[in-house]
Amino acid sequence: MSDRDYIGFATLPEQVHRKSVKRGFDFTLMVVGESGLGKSTLINSLFLSDLYKDRKTPTASDRINKTTAIEKKSMDIEERGVKLRLTVVDTPGFGDAVNCEDSWRACCNYIDDQFRQYFNDESGLNRKNIQDNRVHCCLYFIPPYGHGLRQIDLELMRRLHGKVNIVPVIAKADTLTGGEVRKLKQRILQDIEENQIRIYQFPECDSDEDEDFKQQDRELKACIPFAVVGSNTIIEVGGCKVRGRQYPWGVVEVENPKHSDFSKLRNFLITTHMQDLKDVTEDVHYENFRAQCISQISQANRERGKLKRDSGAQIEGVITETDRLLLQKDEEIRRMQDMLTQMQEKLKQTASRDSIVNV
Repeated sequence: MSDRDYIGFATLPEQVHRKSVKRGFDFTLMVVGESGLGKSTLINSLFLSDLYKDRKTPTASDRINKTTAIEKKSMDIEERGVKLRLTVVDTPGFGDAVNCEDSWRACCNYIDDQFRQYFNDESGLNRKNIQDNRVHCCLYFIPPYGHGLRQIDLELMRRLHGKVNIVPVIAKADTLTGGEVRKLKQRILQDIEENQIRIYQFPECDSDEDEDFKQQDRELKACIPFAVVGSNTIIEVGGCKVRGRQYPWGVVEVENPKHSDFSKLRNFLITTHMQDLKDVTEDVHYENFRAQCISQISQANRERGKLKRDSGAQIEGVITETDRLLLQKDEEIRRMQDMLTQMQEKLKQTASRDSIVNV
């Protein structure tokens, strides 16, 4: 019997696959880091696009009082019949101002707003066409000229690690030697551990996975944080055209694993872990936000119920006092009626005695 004639629940994966492909997929990527670290160039290199062709570089005077902004761009990507709606959320102005104490606030507010919008849509009546704008991954760009994480880096990661999957990236890694890259990676991981920051954790491979996938997974885990170089310039090297950067001493090839972790980062985001990033967002970060919302709603309902009961008790007290006064009045009226009846009886008795005396 051919596969086409088969009838059974073993075709369920194919049904799910066809339905998912028809519906398409959504993925939202946030990039955070100070200006000049090559965020836009890297995004264009990752997705072979030009998302920021109209952007203007701010001058030094513009950056003095500049605050962190949110800039969202979307594009549709199709590969082998699979459609992906990619949304890139950039944060121009992060870390550019003289006072950067609140640079993290715009990022946190945006992530919370998307969670809140999804929660409201999910709680509504029409849930068929819910648009998922939740942030599934945050690429945090770390400058290569430091000796680890700065205070602004630690502050933002503390604020975000419970809301989004943070993936640290060392920008412009071609400014460092191989040894310097390894030392900086160790220092960054040490700072992350000492400050109890939770970055994205790679899931463990299943035992039934093939050896090639397990090896690829081990290599990806060993690359954290990714040391990357981005470029959209095509250079000819040895008769082959590659994307890279031309220097007096040679060429840095963007997709060469010996020069950069760019290819590993691209495989991580697009090929191997995109669905897991979405699953962790759904099952961990959004569930935590949803639980907080439900707890707040329950607390508000309890407070409203208590206020209602207190108001009812006050109304009940007013009614009881009124009834008491009415009862007092009724008692006084009864006493007066009894006194009147007694007086009438006495008058009758007096009248009877007088009539007897007259006889």
